[in-house]
Amino acid sequence: MKQTIRDDCFVELTYRIIDQKTGSVLTAVEFPLGYVHGHNAVLDRRVIAELEGKSVGETISVPIDCSDLYGTRDESLVITDLIDNVPEEYREVGTQIFMENEQGETKTFFVTRIDDKTLTIDGNHPLCERQVIFELAVLSVRDATAAEIAAGGKLELGGPELGGLNIQPI
Repeated sequence: MKQTIRDDCFVELTYRIIDQKTGSVLTAVEFPLGYVHGHNAVLDRRVIAELEGKSVGETISVPIDCSDLYGTRDESLVITDLIDNVPEEYREVGTQIFMENEQGETKTFFVTRIDDKTLTIDGNHPLCERQVIFELAVLSVRDATAAEIAAGGKLELGGPELGGLNIQPI
């Protein structure tokens, strides 16, 4: 009999984030992502509830209003400057820029637009205010070890480094 997902199980899964309006895939994580069920605060409660009782080979689809996760769009986080004021290494759409405020807090901005004279960065989460579907596929389920449970169910990537992957609640 297949083991089903319940508290204290180590689960590996892959997921895709699909835009509800367009049907386009916004993000696809094909490398196994591992966590301890019932001990992880990174996965959204709706996702956890849907995963409960599932087993290897099953897929779930969970509609999510990303405003619940990332808030509403803040136009004050969109900044346009002359391209000559921006270092060369940031002059590519999609580049992440980490900025620090006076309190030492770091915020991620993304380069979203470049033209001949200006460059625009945006500090809003790329999914804010979007309606998406989280589609998750269960790859493995087993009893978690005591060490995995003690670690608090930290999400781990099973594949190679995913350069700049910023794990947010999903």
